[in-house]
Amino acid sequence: MQNDRVLIVDGAEHYVWTREVFEMLRAGDISAVNVTCAIWENAREALQDLGHWNRRFEEHSDLIVKATTVNDIRAAYEQEKTAIILGFQNTSPIEDNIDFVEIFATLGVRVMQLTYNNQNLIGSGCYEPHDGGLTTFGRDVIKEMNQHGVLIDMSHTGERTSMDTIEVSSKPVAITHANPKWIKEVQRNKSDDMLRALADSGGVLGLVTYPNLLASNTTLEQFCEMAARTVDLMGIEHVGIGSDYHLGFTPDQKRWWSQGRWSRSAPSFMSSQGFHSPDWPHIEWPDWFKTAADMQNIVTGLKEHGFSPQEVEAIMGGNWLRLFDQVFP
Repeated sequence: MQNDRVLIVDGAEHYVWTREVFEMLRAGDISAVNVTCAIWENAREALQDLGHWNRRFEEHSDLIVKATTVNDIRAAYEQEKTAIILGFQNTSPIEDNIDFVEIFATLGVRVMQLTYNNQNLIGSGCYEPHDGGLTTFGRDVIKEMNQHGVLIDMSHTGERTSMDTIEVSSKPVAITHANPKWIKEVQRNKSDDMLRALADSGGVLGLVTYPNLLASNTTLEQFCEMAARTVDLMGIEHVGIGSDYHLGFTPDQKRWWSQGRWSRSAPSFMSSQGFHSPDWPHIEWPDWFKTAADMQNIVTGLKEHGFSPQEVEAIMGGNWLRLFDQVFP
């Protein structure tokens, strides 16, 4: 085992999961990753995916382990395996039944994103033209998540709904995968006010390598400069990595993510050039992050940019561990 290893936690990844993908995570020496088990799935469909994960844990136990605590992640690091943190990118699996929060938490779901782009029973997504904030049901759901050790994620959530969430939650919350809005003016990225509020609440932002949330042709040095500027804004203890790397899906599957179940067309996306249709099914990842196996490039880039070893450890995984330790049961 290398003595200079850094414990790496990726705040969000989404794949068509195969052994080759798990080998890719090991090639990047990623000790833990929050995986997407649901976007628009209902309760039964989410349960089916959790069942698939139980089989993966059995079949690939030499590469991956299920993680519900920080100790599970630290053990995976020592064993040179990848700890899988089960998460939802929407609260659609709980449907309109608040008891489902505890049920899914009992089954090992440790992260739930409140909304995925659009309006739901909890609140408004980041692409809704009007953000009405948290609903009454949403406020009760947040209390349930706090009680049962589920980390609240606001990556695709509207700003007012996110601000309401920070105010209501008794535990720190997260934006597992987004960038500051100044790096690229898109609705998925977050304002300085939002990031300050997140930091003040003790939360963590996972910076994204996903090219549609970065400036065009962003270099590794520019990514590390974004990290440095974000640290200046939020503090070193509130910045992590959430690559949002996804692989193996067809363009139609990706369009379904943005459309959900009910729409015949994808929503319009806002950028500095105005509203446009999403072109994100066609993605060219940066040369320095072609797959999750390239995660070590970020470690090297942060060191070369001037971050101390302790600061690199905090950004690459330590800050996520602190947050998980505060939230997970």
